[in-house]
This record gives sequence, C-alpha cells and structure tokens, in this order.
Amino acid sequence: MARQIVLDTETTGIGDGHRIIEIGCVELVDRKFTGRTYHQYINPERLIDEEAMGVHGITDEFVAEKPVFAVVAQDFYDFIQGAELVIHNAPFDVGFMDMEFKKVGMPETKTFCGVLDTLVMARDMFPGQRNSLDALCKRYGIDNSHRTLHGALLDSEILADVYLMMTGGQTDLMLDDDAADGDSSAQAAFNISDIDLGALPVRKASGDELSAHDEYLDLLDGKCEDGAIFRS
Repeated sequence: MARQIVLDTETTGIGDGHRIIEIGCVELVDRKFTGRTYHQYINPERLIDEEAMGVHGITDEFVAEKPVFAVVAQDFYDFIQGAELVIHNAPFDVGFMDMEFKKVGMPETKTFCGVLDTLVMARDMFPGQRNSLDALCKRYGIDNSHRTLHGALLDSEILADVYLMMTGGQTDLMLDDDAADGDSSAQAAFNISDIDLGALPVRKASGDELSAHDEYLDLLDGKCEDGAIFRS
C-alpha cells in the first residue's frame, strides 16, 4: 500500500527567523484520495511580514490564539510519519518543518518520510516554461478559480490533483469505507479485454472540422522549420 501525503505550509515570511503559521495535508493511498486531511493554524510567536500577509491573508490577530508548534508537533508527526511527502518546491517547506521539529527536539523530516518535489518534476517535464502551481493548473485544465489567496490545505488539495495528472491521471476521487480500511476487494477491477470494442461508437470529423484542422496545420507549417508532422 503506497501512502503519500500532499503537503503545503504557509509562513510568517522568507528567511532566517521566520516560522510556520499553517500546515495543510491531504492523504493519498495507492493514488486515491482517502478523505483524511490534516489542517492546523499555528501561533508563530512572532509577527508576520506584511509581504507574506499579502500572499496568504493570515493576520497576527488570527493566529494569536492558535496553539504553538510544540503543542501540535506530535499530531503532525503522527499524520505524516512513514509516508512519501508530495510538495511543490520541497526545500522551502521541508526546511521550515525541520527548523520547527528541531526546536522541539524531534528528528529531521528525511529520517521518517520520503520527499517528492513536484516543482523538480515539472521542470523536467516542461523545461523553460512557468511551473508554478497556478501555471500547472492551467496546463492541465484544473479549476483553481477559488484560489484567490494561498492557503495550505487548499493548495495541497490542488497540488494533489496536479500531481495525479502529472503522473498519469487521477484514478479515483475517494476510497470507499471498506477500501480505506485496506479491503482491496472493495475496489472495482477493470480489464480492457472485457470491453466489446466493436460496440464502441466511431465519430468521424465533419467537413468543417477537417477544414479547420488543415488550416491549423498550414499555420504550423509556417512556424516549424520542418513543417507540421500531423498531415494525414
């Protein structure tokens, strides 16, 4: 059973002395959402930079009554322990996590979790292109219109969708109760040999669609040194 935790954090700012103020996590098991999440706001015991506040909208007043990291550290550790963490720009988040764990005498993240950086993956897949989370959402057709500000749980949910698309497409929205408990028989089996391919409808392009296709290939001919390779 492959367990992954898609994770994001928000912080008081960037650089030495800054602290985590929000953690959001979404659990995947065998590339399926289980419905389990971890979400926690944290009192950073320092002021939030104005620039950071403009990114995530979290204020000093909002976190003033939240628990400090030492109070939530064990619950956070228990949720992610043993999983592969899926993070966009992992060095940033893991660096802050390690700093916070060190302050309370707990081990570094790499000693109890694996880490997969989706930003590195995206740069390998799309060299020279923008690979922010917003850019990847646009590239894969994922609706993130509700993301007006950064938020750790929202961003981890969006990143989970992006990661699944980057690695072959989403296989299921949610494990049912039995499957979440490890009952593999509750998961539907699928075999392409069960499909009657002769019964599938065949839809052919219309004359207008073929004409539009040829016009687009003419445009490619003018932009590509070797011309379009999609001529039939």
